[in-house]
Amino acid sequence: LRVQPQSDFGVTDVEETGLTFVENAILKARAAARASGLPALADDSGLAVDALAGAPGIYSARYAGESNDGESKDKANNAKLLAALKDVPEGKRTARYWCVLVYLRHAEDPVPVIVQRSWEGEVLAHPRGEGGFGYDPLFWLPDQGMSVAELPSETKNRLSHRGRALHTLVDILKVAHG
Repeated sequence: LRVQPQSDFGVTDVEETGLTFVENAILKARAAARASGLPALADDSGLAVDALAGAPGIYSARYAGESNDGESKDKANNAKLLAALKDVPEGKRTARYWCVLVYLRHAEDPVPVIVQRSWEGEVLAHPRGEGGFGYDPLFWLPDQGMSVAELPSETKNRLSHRGRALHTLVDILKVAHG
């Protein structure tokens, strides 16, 4: 397999109008397959917090609004998440990172390959660690005894929702393509 970024084909970002991670990943993959004329792989990922009925969910990247960018966006999203959880004690802040990967053989593929993986954890009351991005400083991994932002990147890539979803997808494609 050779993976190339959508920017190599002039594919622009797609408006994420779906109501689920699956719908948004399919929208992105179809747009990329249409624009490139090639098979396409897309993901939609986010954080789902039980005490917030699954929020920020599909809105994770833009939880605090669209106007922020980069590190300031992460800080704004984290601040909004902490404010929403201010009355929820640690230990009751169960959450998971979700990743949905969609692979389409062509733009009209009626049978997309869909892989979903989660990464279970809890939301901390205060950030910990300097690594990662997004909600990583707030996402506590009880089995690791640290936040995602404190993990070495090699460990994060092995354990994460995205890493595990990608490994599963590669295994599925190996079987499908001999």
